[in-house]
Amino acid sequence: MKFKIIYAILTVLFIIVSVTLYKTDKKYSAVKKDLKLKEIIISDQLAYINNNNINHEILTKNKLEDIVFFKNKELNKNIFNSKRNIKIYKNNNQIVRGINNFYPGSAFLGIYNDNLYIISATGMIGFQKINTNHNITFKQIKNNINDFIGQSKLNKGNWFSVKDLLVFDGKIFVSFTNEIEIDCWNTSIIFADLNFTNLQFEYLFKSKDCVNSKNNIDNEFNAHQSGGRIIGFNDNIIFSTGDFRLRNHAQQKKTSLGKIIRMNFKNLDKNKYEILSLGHRNPQGLLFDEKNNYIISTEHGPNGGDEINLNSDPFKKQKNFGWPVSSYGEHYGGGKNSEKNQKKYIKYPLNKSHKQFGFEEPIKYFVPSIGISEIINIGEEKYLVSSLKDKAIYSFEIDNKKMTNLKRIEIGERIRDFIFDKKRKKAYLFLEDTASIGVINFE
Repeated sequence: MKFKIIYAILTVLFIIVSVTLYKTDKKYSAVKKDLKLKEIIISDQLAYINNNNINHEILTKNKLEDIVFFKNKELNKNIFNSKRNIKIYKNNNQIVRGINNFYPGSAFLGIYNDNLYIISATGMIGFQKINTNHNITFKQIKNNINDFIGQSKLNKGNWFSVKDLLVFDGKIFVSFTNEIEIDCWNTSIIFADLNFTNLQFEYLFKSKDCVNSKNNIDNEFNAHQSGGRIIGFNDNIIFSTGDFRLRNHAQQKKTSLGKIIRMNFKNLDKNKYEILSLGHRNPQGLLFDEKNNYIISTEHGPNGGDEINLNSDPFKKQKNFGWPVSSYGEHYGGGKNSEKNQKKYIKYPLNKSHKQFGFEEPIKYFVPSIGISEIINIGEEKYLVSSLKDKAIYSFEIDNKKMTNLKRIEIGERIRDFIFDKKRKKAYLFLEDTASIGVINFE
């Protein structure tokens, strides 16, 4: 009798728990469905905002409106043991399409003779006589960049964009993510003779190598990993390319992906190039120090492992900087502890030494990553490097090819570009969280 009573009680309890769990699960499923719907709505809204921003910039470009930056605020920072004033000029809501952010916009800067140049992520180009006592107003230059990276390509995502600007030797060079076949991308360069009325670009570098965004051996793709930095000296330009997350190409000498490359832009064979170094993931900063005869490059690591690399005597011997065999970062998605990453580590081990495996060691690496970007030399052996994620610049010196006196200087915004005017001893930053230009006086 007692057993029957206990059994009845347990049966009732089981029914109550089952009903409660069913209702809870049903409610949970409804919540999940609601959240999923909201995610889709938010995604659609962001896509709309992105496309609308592109349309806004294209309209501004087609009208050839002046690109205006108004003086907004000033910062005072200690840089190389001296108080430096940083004037911030904010854009008048014209550069609104970002490479990382949906809003506001990204841009790159250049200096040539007495003019400051700007190019937006969508290819809007302007110039102005250098004068930072008043607002900065760029007069637009008509151009044909839409023939190379037009709205249909830009609409595919923020990471498809212009990647750098170089104004040099009476010419203007632009790097960009290029869809050379359907869904297959690389970093290409166009150039034009410099004039102030109409820039007619043509290809300088268009490799046949590309990474398919939907079908490749690793089933991964990321166009943020595209490199694209350009610098010039004599008749040469040096530029960087990323691996677009197709990691094996960085170690293959027969491809142009994951490399730092030199080419003579006056050579009739426009696609002839020399690989100065390989084993690069995503070089975002590039500097040739002619006095000391070395190239300094900055590079985004994976999850951790941003690098500053020094290539001494770069034109004598090809160097290898190790990616993806060696890195001080880890693969995304849980590192070595992730079951899905096990095969990835077999193919791309990310060893925690470069030298041990025959590669060049970085002079500095950052764990966690800072989102390292451009590097400049302000004289003697003094250097400044900018960051995106960390929203700061770092000062350091180089003594006998070794880094010394590294110091962080808070800026408070993602720094997309960083250039130095040697003649006037001024540095210019493009700050993409507010679409602003910062000016640092080093006189």
